[in-house]
Amino acid sequence: MLFNSFEYLLFLPTVFLLYWFVFNKHIKWQNLLLLVVSYVFYGWWDWRFLSLIVFSSFVDYFCGLAIEKAEQTKIKKRWLSLSMLVNLGFLGVFKYFNFFSSELAIACSALGYIVDALTLDIVLPVGISFYTFQTMSYTIDVYRSKLKPTKDIFAFFAFVSFFPQLVAGPIERASNLLPQFYKKRRFNYNQATDGLRQILWGLFKKIVIADNCAIIVNQVFDNQADYSSSSLFIAAVFFAFQIYGDFSGYSDIAIGTARLFSFNLMQNFAFPYFSRDIAEFWRRWHISLSTWFRDYLYIPLGGSHGGIWMKVRNTFIIFIVSGFWHGARWTFIVWGALNAIYFLPLLLRNKNRTNLNVAAEGQILVTFKEAVQILTTFLLTILAWVFFRAATITDAMSYIYSMLSKSLFTLPNIDVKPLAFIAILLVVEWLQRHNQHGLEKVSKSLFIRWSTYLLIIFSIILFGAQSQSFIYFQF
Repeated sequence: MLFNSFEYLLFLPTVFLLYWFVFNKHIKWQNLLLLVVSYVFYGWWDWRFLSLIVFSSFVDYFCGLAIEKAEQTKIKKRWLSLSMLVNLGFLGVFKYFNFFSSELAIACSALGYIVDALTLDIVLPVGISFYTFQTMSYTIDVYRSKLKPTKDIFAFFAFVSFFPQLVAGPIERASNLLPQFYKKRRFNYNQATDGLRQILWGLFKKIVIADNCAIIVNQVFDNQADYSSSSLFIAAVFFAFQIYGDFSGYSDIAIGTARLFSFNLMQNFAFPYFSRDIAEFWRRWHISLSTWFRDYLYIPLGGSHGGIWMKVRNTFIIFIVSGFWHGARWTFIVWGALNAIYFLPLLLRNKNRTNLNVAAEGQILVTFKEAVQILTTFLLTILAWVFFRAATITDAMSYIYSMLSKSLFTLPNIDVKPLAFIAILLVVEWLQRHNQHGLEKVSKSLFIRWSTYLLIIFSIILFGAQSQSFIYFQF
């Protein structure tokens, strides 16, 4: 079920009314309702994939209990290994099997052996990369004694399948989200209205920004030989805002929806295109995944401690794995490696934690130095996004080569109307960059406040492009 669909427009208020007016007598009934509606939400695409999330939930629920009960470390490790094997096994079969099989066949062919690649005719389950990482973090934290395993099976299953963030995050930690299923929830008007504002801003970013940019991006990337360098450059800029509007828009809708039910999810985007270096960008982009890899991969590998070789190795590992997490394609791996190359100079000069505050903190305008830093970081990000969007590495290299020719300084021969929407987005989010989302602080004037809401609603209705699926559903 899509957040930007008519079905969800009926689904959300129905669940809201049942949650607060019918199932509000006992927390277990509310949890059971959330579990059922989450399965309905997920099963809307293909009910057969429900078996995967149910099985994964059962495995991690019992592994958590078994880890705590085990007295010997080697027994605890066995239960943790079972959890990892099941979750990574799902990813391996559904997401990566065909890739490795094809690459093995190519390698054998290069050595003179003709081997037919064994491929599976299966569909990638929606959101599998998100909920498997969420459940793995639970068993890892239980193993590390950072979290007590739950005995409330309905609370745990609802935590795994919580419909606002089930399909595309944020990837929640059990230590943050799971305890919220134990506590009595009371309706909070201010929390709910802020949630509605965040949903509204998320819909604007998705329907007006991302979907309008997608039309141009698809045309240009699929027929790059037909366009001038300036058009290719504008299309690359549009893709940067397409993926941002699409993914951060989803996160805004998910976080805002959760707030309607008195749940607080972690911030997943913190205005990343105002970053002054790549390290800051990755502290602000897909925060739930970046911190997941930091805590469960980067730090266990040694982090930024040790010699230069270890720092370089760990940096490339985390970025390449992050790229591979997005999909079984070499372009994602190159995208990750390119970001590692961007990041390394900062790490090796101990400059990777220089910009921890927001740009132009306490001021309206940036300094000239910050403006150059933000623009440089954005241009480097655009270059990396070309590999993310392109179908093959060859296509990406060809796109970049064509983009940097003399016609870069000519007028583009594509529709540039999305630039107006992007300008609005940048102004609003720049003014709100100290906050959690683009509409967190609105004027206290009732007239201005409601005029703002109505203007955004009418913009969605009048300028919204044809509804499209969210990009990160494929990951």
